[in-house]
Amino acid sequence: MQTRPTLAQFARQLRVNPTDCEQLLWQKLRSRQIANLKFRRQFPCPPYVLDFYCAELKLAIELDGGQHYETAGLIHDQRRTRYLNQKGIEVVRFSNLEVAQQMDDVLEQIIRIAANRKMPSP
Repeated sequence: MQTRPTLAQFARQLRVNPTDCEQLLWQKLRSRQIANLKFRRQFPCPPYVLDFYCAELKLAIELDGGQHYETAGLIHDQRRTRYLNQKGIEVVRFSNLEVAQQMDDVLEQIIRIAANRKMPSP
């Protein structure tokens, strides 16, 4: 009988086998290269695993492949985003195509969102 992996084991497995786009973005986010922010990849946030997460800003970055644009994927993503928003986590989504073809724009958006999250509320 095969047992189901724990969330931590699943996250570890995802870190070992990243998608091409996750690997591309991780090369830009790692080691505090963007706005001196520490991002973690494949971060467990029960019951989900976040592609990239900055705890300081409570900011999740999700990369979406084709399955995310099908009805079931859209519904799942909406439910997931709502849940994370309730925990105070902002979710930003980019398509794999954006990461592959417009990396500079993606990074600029992340920097802009991070700056807005750092600003104190009035």
